[in-house]
Amino acid sequence: MKHLFALGLLGLVATSPVLAQAPAAPAPMAESPYRASATKINDLVHTKLDVRFDYAKRYLYGKAWITLKPHAYPTDTLRLDAKGMDIKAVAMMSGTQQTPLKYTYTDGANLRINLGKTFKPGEQYTIYIDYVSKPDELKVQGSAAITDAKGLYFVNPDSAVAGKPVQIWTQGETEASSAWFPTIDRPNQKTTQEISMTVPSKYVTLSNGALVSQMPAGPGLRTDVWKMDLPHAPYLFMMAVGDFKITKDTWRGKEVSYYLEPKYAPFAKQIFGNTTDMLEFYSNRLGVEYPWNKYAQIVARDYVSGAMENTTATLHGEQVQMTDRELLDREFGSESVIAHELFHQWFGDYVTAESWSNITVNESMADFSEGLYAEHKYGRDAADAHYYRYLRRYLSSPRDATKNLVRFHYDSQEDVFDLVSYQKGGAIVDMLRTYLGDDVFFAGLQKYLQDNKFGNGEAHQMRLAFEAVSGQDLNWFYNQWYFAPGHPVVTIDYAWDAAKKVQSVTVKQTQPGEPFRLPFAIDYYVNGKMQRQEVEMTEATQTFTMPLSAKPELVNVDANKKTLWQKTDNKPLADYVYQYNKAPLYVDRREAVAAAATDQTSSAARGVLLAGLSDKFYGIRLASLQALKLDDAAVAKAATPALRKRLATEKDPLVLPELLRTVAKLKDKKNEKFFAQQLNSQSYKAQGAALVALATLQPAQALARAKTLETESNGTLAQAVTEVYAQSGTAAQWPYVRDKFDAARPQGQFNLMEPMATMLGRLDDATAVTEGITRLKDLGVKYKSYGADKPVIDMLQGIAKAQAGRPAAAEAQQAVAKAVAEIEAAK
Repeated sequence: MKHLFALGLLGLVATSPVLAQAPAAPAPMAESPYRASATKINDLVHTKLDVRFDYAKRYLYGKAWITLKPHAYPTDTLRLDAKGMDIKAVAMMSGTQQTPLKYTYTDGANLRINLGKTFKPGEQYTIYIDYVSKPDELKVQGSAAITDAKGLYFVNPDSAVAGKPVQIWTQGETEASSAWFPTIDRPNQKTTQEISMTVPSKYVTLSNGALVSQMPAGPGLRTDVWKMDLPHAPYLFMMAVGDFKITKDTWRGKEVSYYLEPKYAPFAKQIFGNTTDMLEFYSNRLGVEYPWNKYAQIVARDYVSGAMENTTATLHGEQVQMTDRELLDREFGSESVIAHELFHQWFGDYVTAESWSNITVNESMADFSEGLYAEHKYGRDAADAHYYRYLRRYLSSPRDATKNLVRFHYDSQEDVFDLVSYQKGGAIVDMLRTYLGDDVFFAGLQKYLQDNKFGNGEAHQMRLAFEAVSGQDLNWFYNQWYFAPGHPVVTIDYAWDAAKKVQSVTVKQTQPGEPFRLPFAIDYYVNGKMQRQEVEMTEATQTFTMPLSAKPELVNVDANKKTLWQKTDNKPLADYVYQYNKAPLYVDRREAVAAAATDQTSSAARGVLLAGLSDKFYGIRLASLQALKLDDAAVAKAATPALRKRLATEKDPLVLPELLRTVAKLKDKKNEKFFAQQLNSQSYKAQGAALVALATLQPAQALARAKTLETESNGTLAQAVTEVYAQSGTAAQWPYVRDKFDAARPQGQFNLMEPMATMLGRLDDATAVTEGITRLKDLGVKYKSYGADKPVIDMLQGIAKAQAGRPAAAEAQQAVAKAVAEIEAAK
C-alpha cells in the first residue's frame, strides 16, 4: 500500500530545512490494547470463486469453494470473515456432492460453521458458500491512509456522470477482502485461488495470476477465469472490470502489462516504461528473481488510497494517469510509487507481514526501495534527495516520535499506516544498509526472502537473517529503532587545540530516555584532503578527537548523511561554504544551502545560494531559488544577474516554474516578454508559473488570461488560475475555485489551500468565505494525524486577520473560531 501521504501530500508541513523541535516526553495516556497475531485454528489452502455483478443494485452474487485444513489441533468448527453479506447456503463438499451444514451469522461479520465432523491437523476439506455481497450497504469506516473499507467498489455503475468510466475494482488491505468473499481475512493466511468473473463482454477484466479462459456467458456477457497457482494472502486478492486498454511489454519471457483508460493508453510506455528495468534491477539486487507469472498495473477511478500491491496486479489511483504534457512535469516522487508497489511483490506478497503490528517488513522495505531505484536510475543525488524529503516529513511530526516502528498496541490496524511505518522505517532500513555495507545487507535480504518464501515474516526474522550473514548481534539496533519510539536529538560542537593540533567534536543527545547507540563517520578536510574517522556513540554526551597536521577547513559529522537524527550543528557559515564546494553528497550541499538561507546579509551566504542556482542537481537549484529573500535589496541586487542568466539557460521543466516565480518577485518589466512566451509552454507547471508571474506586472492581463484557462482540467494550471484569482478575482470567480477544490483529489486540495485562503481573506461575500473556511477545516480534521492541523489553523487565522474591517469580518471571525476549535478537538 502506497498511501496518499507517501505520494507527496502535506509537503507544506515539511518544506522548511529547519526541522521540528525535539519531542518532549510523551504525556501519560491510556494504552491501546495489545494486538496478538491471529491464532491459526484452520489454514486456508485454496479459494475458488464464481462471481457476477448487479450494477444497478451494486451487488456481487458469489459462490465460493474454500479448501482448508486444521492447523495444529483437531477441530469441528470453522470461523470465516464475511462482512455484510446475505448467506444463502453453506455446505460440505464431497466430490461434487453438497451436504448442508449448520451455521450462525448473527453479527454480519463472522460466519461460524459446524463442520459436522472433526478434522485432524493437515486433513483438507472444502466448504461451499452461496452468498451476496452488498458493499454499499456496509457500515464501515476507513482512515486517513485508506479512506474506505468496503472492499468492492462500483464506479459510476449507472453512467450517471457523463464522461466518467464505469468500473469495478477491489481493495483488500487491511481486512476488506471479506466484504466481497468469505475467507479468513488475516495476513498470516496464504491460499491459492481461482476466480471466474461474469461481466459485460464489452469490458476488460484483471485479477491475480493468469487468465486461463474466456467464454461467452449469454447475450452481452462473458466469463473470464483467472488462476493463481502460488499462495498469497487474502488481502492481496483483486478484481478489476472496465473499459481499459491494455499495453503489453515483456521481461524475461513474462508478460508485463499496463491497463489504462483509452484516453491515456498512448502514454502507457511513458507512464510505466521503467517497470521492466525495475524488475531486472530488483531481481538482480535481491538475488531473488521476481517470483510471479506476470506483472500488471491498472489505474482506477475514485481509488481510496495511493496504490495497492495486489499480487501480480497492482492497482494505482488515477493520479498516475498522465498525458504527454503532464509527464513533462513528473518528478521521481510521482514515479516512485511504481517502484514502491513493485518491490512489495517481494516484501509484502512473496513474504508477508505476519501481523499488522509488523507492517514494517512490508512498508518500510517498500519505502526504502524507492531511493534504491532512484540511485540506480538517476544517480546518488536523486536517491539522497528522495530520502531527505521523506526523513523531513517524519521529523516534522513530533507526535510520531512517541510510536514504535513495530507496534503491538493500536486501536485500529489502519493506525499503523503512518509516517513511522513508511518514512521513518525506510530511513532506518537505509541506515542499516550503510552500517552493514551493501554485500552483507543484500545477502541478508536474500536470506530473509528465501527462508520465508510464500509465508510470513516479522522484524525479528529479518534481524536473524542479517545476523546470520553478518555474524553480528543486531539486537541493539532493532531494540532501539524497531521496538522503541523516538529518535536522537543532538547538538554538535567543535574545538581546535592549536597547541596539540587536535580537533575535538562533541555530540550531545538531548532527547528524553536512554541514549541511542550511533555509529557514524566524521570527515576532516585539511589542506583540501579528506580523512575519515569511524566512531560509535554510546553515551549521552561524547567527545571524539582527531590529531591533524593543521586546523581543518571542515569537520563533516555523519559524513554518509544516513543517521536518523535531529541535529543542531554549531559550525560557522565559512564551514558550510567549504562544505558546499568540497563535500560530495546532495545532503552536504542541501545543508549548506539551508545554512546560507538563514542570514543572507552575508556575501558568503549569498555566494552559496548563487552557486546553488547552477548546481548539477535540479533539487539544489530548486532549494536555492526557494531560499532567496528577494525582498532584501542587497540579495536582489546580487541575485538578479544570476537569475537572468538562469532564465536564458535553464531547460529543466522541474526547475523552470520555480525560476519564473522567483524572478517575478523582482517585478522587473524587462521580464514581461519572457513570461508571455512561457504562457505557451508545453509544461503545465511552466505555463501556470508564467501566468502567476505575469500577474505581478500586468494583473488585469493575467486575470483575463486566467479566465480563458478555466476550461483546462489540469490541476497545476487550476492552481495557477486560483492564485491569480486570489490576488485579483472577485466573488464571481469563487464558484470556479470552490468547484475545482471539491473536484480535486487530496493532493490537489492541499495545493489549492494557500491561494484559496488568500482569496477568502479578500472576499466580501460571507457565504463564500464560510464555504471556504469549512473546506479548509475539513482537511485539517481529516488529515490531522499527518500534521495538517497546524498549517490549516495558521491559514484560517490568517483569513480572520485579513478580513478585519471588511464587510464579512464578523462571519469570518465566527467561522474561523468554530473551525479551529473543531480541528483542535479532533483526534
